[in-house]
Amino acid sequence: MAESAAAAAADPFQTAELRRRVLAAWADAPARFREDANAEEDFALGGYRDRVVVELAQNAADAARRSGVPGHLFLELSEDRLTAANTGAPLTTEGVESLSTLRASSKRGDEGSAGRFGVGFSAVSALSDDVTVASSAGAVRFSGAQAGAAVADLLAADGTHEDLALEVQRRSGHVPMLRLPFPADEVPVPDGYDTAVTLVLRDEDSAQRVRELLDRTGEALLLALDGLAEVRVRVDGAEHVLTREEGGAADADLTTTNSGAHGDRTTAWRLLSRSGRFSQEVLSDRPAEERERTEWRLTWAVPIDSEGRVAPMPSDVEPVVHAPTPTDTALDLPAVLLGTFPLSTDRRGVQSGAVTDLLLTEAANAYCALLRRFGGRAALDLVPGTKLGGGPVDSVFRTRVAEPLRDTTFLVTEAGLPVAPRDAVLLDSGGGADGLAGLLSELIPQVLPGVWNPRHPALVALKVRRLGLADLADLLSDTDRAPAWWAELYATLATADTTDLGALPVPLVDGRLVRGPRALLMPTGDWRPTDSEALGVRVVHPEAAHPLLLRLGAVEATAATVLADPRTEAAVRDSLDAEEPDPIAEAVLDLVASSGTGADELSWLSELALRDDEDGYSVAGELLVPGAPLADVLADDAPFGTVHQDLIDRHGADVLRAVGALWGFGLVRAEEVALGEDVTDDFDGDGIEDWADAVLERVGDPELPPVVPELVCVADLDCVAEDRWPQALAMLAEGPLREAVTAPARVLLPDGRVEDVPSYTAWWLRSRARLAGRAPVELRAGDAEPALTGLYDEAPATVDREFARALGVRTSVAELLADPDGPDDLLTRMADPALHVGRTTLHSLWTAVAATDPSLVSPPTRVRAVREGTIVVADAEDTLVLDSPDLLPLLDAPLVIAPAALAEQLADVLDLDLASEAVTGRVTSAGSIRQVPDEAELFLGTADRTYLHHQTLTVDGTETEWFIGDDGVHASTTDGLARGLCWRAGAWSRRHLLAAALRDPAVAARLLAEADLD
Repeated sequence: MAESAAAAAADPFQTAELRRRVLAAWADAPARFREDANAEEDFALGGYRDRVVVELAQNAADAARRSGVPGHLFLELSEDRLTAANTGAPLTTEGVESLSTLRASSKRGDEGSAGRFGVGFSAVSALSDDVTVASSAGAVRFSGAQAGAAVADLLAADGTHEDLALEVQRRSGHVPMLRLPFPADEVPVPDGYDTAVTLVLRDEDSAQRVRELLDRTGEALLLALDGLAEVRVRVDGAEHVLTREEGGAADADLTTTNSGAHGDRTTAWRLLSRSGRFSQEVLSDRPAEERERTEWRLTWAVPIDSEGRVAPMPSDVEPVVHAPTPTDTALDLPAVLLGTFPLSTDRRGVQSGAVTDLLLTEAANAYCALLRRFGGRAALDLVPGTKLGGGPVDSVFRTRVAEPLRDTTFLVTEAGLPVAPRDAVLLDSGGGADGLAGLLSELIPQVLPGVWNPRHPALVALKVRRLGLADLADLLSDTDRAPAWWAELYATLATADTTDLGALPVPLVDGRLVRGPRALLMPTGDWRPTDSEALGVRVVHPEAAHPLLLRLGAVEATAATVLADPRTEAAVRDSLDAEEPDPIAEAVLDLVASSGTGADELSWLSELALRDDEDGYSVAGELLVPGAPLADVLADDAPFGTVHQDLIDRHGADVLRAVGALWGFGLVRAEEVALGEDVTDDFDGDGIEDWADAVLERVGDPELPPVVPELVCVADLDCVAEDRWPQALAMLAEGPLREAVTAPARVLLPDGRVEDVPSYTAWWLRSRARLAGRAPVELRAGDAEPALTGLYDEAPATVDREFARALGVRTSVAELLADPDGPDDLLTRMADPALHVGRTTLHSLWTAVAATDPSLVSPPTRVRAVREGTIVVADAEDTLVLDSPDLLPLLDAPLVIAPAALAEQLADVLDLDLASEAVTGRVTSAGSIRQVPDEAELFLGTADRTYLHHQTLTVDGTETEWFIGDDGVHASTTDGLARGLCWRAGAWSRRHLLAAALRDPAVAARLLAEADLD
């Protein structure tokens, strides 16, 4: 008994029996040795190579929990030793057996323990070959050297274990030391602690690895192991202390601190835990011992600041799943998830399966509940954002939590009421618009606070409905609110991007609510829309007026802008048919008086219906202002009334004249008038089609109609009395009316060219006005070309030259012929025997006419011609155009004579035959060939060398001095020869010089010298 007691005291944990069983097993089955060696090596070199601190802390937490005391852990690295001392349950025989049995934990059924598989302690083999565990009940040692010696003794005692010896030899004598515990001498446990684990570190690399692990030991350890209240870490004399306290800071469920040489860091945590039990169906794919653990636990931990908002995660807390200590399974969230997840054998990764699926679903539901513990804005920082990639657990969790979050009422509205993201509305104003949410919260109860950033990633992830400014405008289209409310809305939107506000509703002064501010009239300080209803204009209610509306296209409602509004125009155009024209007239006359705008700028004002002196209504453009100068020049049957005297008294003659009531002649303007068949569609004036035809003739009648950009005309000229034209023309010669007559109309041709033509008014006046009882085109200016003197009477000197010229008073032959009607007028006058035309004038006129386009000339029936040296007026059928002077003696018909080079052109213009076409030109006399005298070459340079000399030259039975035949010059006299040679040489002007030289060759040199003076 004494020996047994002594043995028990020397080996309190019965390690000898444990070693015996292990060695026997190895001896009986060397494969078991190989299996244990491989397992320890895998744990040491693989999954547990850097988990020694975590595993020692986990064992400490379990020991404290078993004894029901606060867990305290002391970790110290001193030279080559790592000591881990902890409070709690001391080492027991079952515990030693668990430590030496790699996959059989003594914690089976202990639902509160952190360790579950009995493999955590194997982490020490990654760093040490000599580990001692001591407590008040005794100490046990795991030594590589002792384990090797025990195996060697086994092999030496029995030489039959060749297979085992071979396995040991393959491992160079290394055996799994953690399978063979030995009793150890008493090892002092630090004061205040119940158990101490001491590792003699294998080498400097191991010491450096432990140093790094201890430096990284932080608050995450306390968060994961709720059995620990304090962890004290000492490395080479430097110490930092981790503590855990339930509650602590305001609104915190847990507070952890990290105090050391670098200062103190305190982290407040908000926790949310869930627990339950697995069904056997869920556990069916788990190992047997795990199936005994039916309880599951989950905890979400979120760091918070002093105001209860989400705080940054401590740097030593990794974004992974904690089960409960950190794994390698990523979960990148602003919260820490701790749970009883099934792990791989190395305790690094969460295993997939039904258990993990259930826990992730429960974690998603708990996460939704967690967000409800935060204020709406703070909760946004916890919403998982959209993420590409990530591990399977991370992606599955995000998928599981996405829809439940949208139905969780963790957001708050602008009014402070809870709302789920699926029902929430976010105002997205694109910047600015502070206070908009508050203004709209009554209309949109589910609107989120306006101070929230609409670009927050959480709001995107939650798919919160966004209400842009364009959508807002649509939503407000039927909103019934006071004008002042709308003004407040506009003020709120004043700094927002106006791109999408085009359809923003606006209240009008008449009570309507219209969409879109564009073209609305906004009251200003100097005008109020008292008569807006009569005009039908859309005026913003004064109480809703705001500068934002101007930015969106509204127009300041000045008198000028109201007058220019299309609705005002429509009211004026329809005023004659209105039931009550007077209110419209009064409103428009007031606007005209205030704005200074008149019918010159807005021609439609002349359509304003005004009361006349017979108490009827007529448009302003058909009413005379009493005392108007125009009344003195109008015919008795002119279709004009007179403005009622009451209107004159109230508004004054100037305002009525401004709206188009007649005082003098008025101007009518039209833009973009196309001079085609439909010209009257753009402008319907007396003779406008004839004017268009005349313009087309001038510009060559292009295929596409040319366009007059601005057509300015004087109105009512057709109402002038016949005997009042002098007064009417005097009125037209002054001011803007003059320019309508004198300024040409600019015509844009289809090919891009621009051409100026006489204005429509000038064209009309040319034939219809009267100067001295005749149309202007029937008169000439006092300083006109002399050629026109006998053909046209002189215009009165009372009309200035420029104005007279614009009216068509003739000034030159060239301008006369450029007028589309000018050539016909000239030919008619030339054929009038009552008018005098001298020979020189006739020659110059035919020369000018020859250059005229034949298409612009009507062939005359009678022409001014020459017969036997006398100017006569002859029938065109009997008249020829002389084209060669040798034919003159052969002809008895009236002749039109112009420069011979123009004869063919002139015959084409006048539609007359050439003289050469009417003469046979048959030479019947006999002639002899003679040499041309040398003197001819002196005067002509090159000339015919011979000619046919006739004693008497007879052509077509008529004696003549010379003739140009097909065979050359025929001549019977010296003068005839000179004429023939000069005509043939194109030197007709030298015929007299050459004739004199031929008569007296001695004077040839002197005549030639005189000719050089020409």
